Amino acid sequence: MNIALIEDGVPVLGVVTAPALNEAYWGAKGEGAYKRDSAGGIQAITVAEPKGAVRVVASKSHLNDDTRAFIENFESHELVQAGSSLKFCRIAEGSADVYPRLGPTCEWDTGAAHAVLTAAGGKVETLDGEPLKYGKEDVLNPYFVASGNWYHGR
Repeated sequence: MNIALIEDGVPVLGVVTAPALNEAYWGAKGEGAYKRDSAGGIQAITVAEPKGAVRVVASKSHLNDDTRAFIENFESHELVQAGSSLKFCRIAEGSADVYPRLGPTCEWDTGAAHAVLTAAGGKVETLDGEPLKYGKEDVLNPYFVASGNWYHGR
């Protein structure tokens, strides 16, 4: 489940829950990001810089040629599997480093998790390096890269 509050095209509050994993993530601009784990514990989360191999989150079902080429740009990388919005959350909690989405998504697919990632110190940018915006006439997102602040395009 994804719930986002968008202000002036920017996600400022987001909640992502994964009932099958008994996990929940939430974050708000200026307030930080948090995770409730399967044991019910709550912890503050933050992005991490890669220490060695870059941990790339990508879906096997969306691993197209463009995504493979993006991943190969990293000298050393490890593929981490995660479902949809959880890809952003894995970066937000520091267990992954970058999520290239070089395929179609809609605003409702990304808004909540984008808010969580931003609150945890990360960012989501188009391939042109512009922030991913919301509330557009066309709800389709352009291709984007979600990451910690260490990533500056390739």
